[in-house]
Amino acid sequence: MAFKQQYKNIKTKIIEKVILITLHRPEALNALSRDLIDDLNHALDNAEQDKKISLIVLTGSAKAFAAGADIKEMNSKSFTDLINDDFIKPWEKISLCKKPTIAAVDGYALGGGCELAMMCDLLIANENTKFGQPEINLGVFPAAGGTQRLPKAIGKAKAMDMILSGRMMEAEEAEKLGLVSRIISSENFLEQVLEIAKEISEKSLPALIMAKDAINSSYDTSLSQGIIYERRLFRSAFSLDDQKEGMQAFIEKRKAKFKNS
Repeated sequence: MAFKQQYKNIKTKIIEKVILITLHRPEALNALSRDLIDDLNHALDNAEQDKKISLIVLTGSAKAFAAGADIKEMNSKSFTDLINDDFIKPWEKISLCKKPTIAAVDGYALGGGCELAMMCDLLIANENTKFGQPEINLGVFPAAGGTQRLPKAIGKAKAMDMILSGRMMEAEEAEKLGLVSRIISSENFLEQVLEIAKEISEKSLPALIMAKDAINSSYDTSLSQGIIYERRLFRSAFSLDDQKEGMQAFIEKRKAKFKNS
């Protein structure tokens, strides 16, 4: 499997060890149609398999990261349709990526767009970013993890407020509550995010994957079980050539040259 020369609903660009995936449905504010998700997942599968890529950056446009699900596709569906075809399940692929992921969110991240951003490991925004789960206004509620990830990120009270009222949250409040990893200036926003991505991508990829795995396990296990798992992964890191290189480089006061092995 290889990246397509041209996708219909996304754009891809490889920058050293980073792949930039841009959602591209400008006529629909990057609404998450089935075709867009198919394109996104095809690119994600390739990024995971490509040994030259260490990190995935997902972004949208300056106006909207993604304005939610494609309502026109959902409008006519019935209960039975959703039982027979869980169209939301494919959205979860980015949350299952072993490699680190960054959501670079500019403009609106609403509904499924907010949920997609929360599936990434880091969520970087600028002062123009607004988050929201307005599904309640359509007579439904978030179902791509919004009722689960949002309370874990910002707490039950604030998640209830956003989901039950459908209100939008400014980036500054989102950062204070822990939804956003960093807020950086909208001036040259994407370039700044890619610099952060480049810095992370230069680390040892096996160590990045293990660190990500250890952090994610903390949501599914008790503290004592999590510490045991963390310690096992830490011991495993000492089987890596990168561990030897990293520590030797520190002793020799030079930059480590990791080979992802």
